[in-house]
Amino acid sequence: MIGALKRTWDNFRGAGEAAVTVPPMDGALRPNRLLEEAPVLLDITAPEDIATNGQRTFIAAGRQVLSLDVLAKTTTVAHEYASDITAIALSPNGMLAVALADGEIRIEAGETGKLPRVRCVTAMTFVSETELAITQGSTSHSADEWKPDLMQRGATGTVQRINLKTGEAKRVADKLSWPYGIVVTSDGKLAVSESWRNRLVIVGEASAVTPVLDDLPGYPARITRDAGDGFWLSIFAPRNQIIEFIQREPEFLRRMMTEVPAEYWAAPTLKPSATFLEPLQGGAQKHFGMLKPWAPSRSYGLVARLDRQFRPVMGYHSRADGTRHGVTQCVETTAGLLVASKGGDAILLLDPNARSVARDQLGEH
Repeated sequence: MIGALKRTWDNFRGAGEAAVTVPPMDGALRPNRLLEEAPVLLDITAPEDIATNGQRTFIAAGRQVLSLDVLAKTTTVAHEYASDITAIALSPNGMLAVALADGEIRIEAGETGKLPRVRCVTAMTFVSETELAITQGSTSHSADEWKPDLMQRGATGTVQRINLKTGEAKRVADKLSWPYGIVVTSDGKLAVSESWRNRLVIVGEASAVTPVLDDLPGYPARITRDAGDGFWLSIFAPRNQIIEFIQREPEFLRRMMTEVPAEYWAAPTLKPSATFLEPLQGGAQKHFGMLKPWAPSRSYGLVARLDRQFRPVMGYHSRADGTRHGVTQCVETTAGLLVASKGGDAILLLDPNARSVARDQLGEH
């Protein structure tokens, strides 16, 4: 009752969840060009996910799982499926889990019971060799329908733990707004990125959800552990005041979604603007014919390094005038940080200890 009254009051005042405000990229997340300037390890069309256990590294792209030799910068096809891959995970002992768009979860190099079919798996992690934790982005949309789910502010996502021996699935959280990443913390808890609410949460006992990082300036994707006791967080698109305003205007939103092709919606995207038909072009983005790095943009590239308390300590950016956008995953290896730029069609090799030059730290353009 109190929650309903608060939402009504917030809607009237334009406060709380009804506020159309976007936090600036500042402080630890001050813009730079470190992601844009990182060397390309591989040119690959729309890489979706990366998984490593320190000995082997796999990349999911389209319907293939590729085995990556980082030093040789080469890949070989390890597995191929009849459906697109939405997420992968690799256990310390080399068990590979693959989630497919048709709802099937495959376990390669391991024996399991009959696993449930789960639609729209967005991320996975091995809790142990016998248990897999997964995030289901939505129960009403498929993984490639993330854009309508975002614009409608969907909240039907779940977190599940699957016993690989019995195939039993236990739902440990629901009513989440597109959970897109999951990682086991050092104390055995599950940290989950909740994209449409722009936050990270800890999923505890009795389906309790506790926010640990709130009001991010973009939509968080997958999260992994770093070499220490911190985390790497991928942010696949930036927030935008116009988009958040449209989400609160149901009639305009309905007409846009029914009358305009999805690629031209005023909505986040994984790739930089490429046509005058898209919103947010012209004078809003260009100055003297040049695309402004600080222009409002529907796409962006951002990797955030977090400490053990989930506080941002460093950001690696590809700004509005860059091309390494739509970052969906990053994992740390002995060779460096592997970054999947789905919008930039590339796997990048980033120095995790890189620092930006002085002018970027000062915010000069």
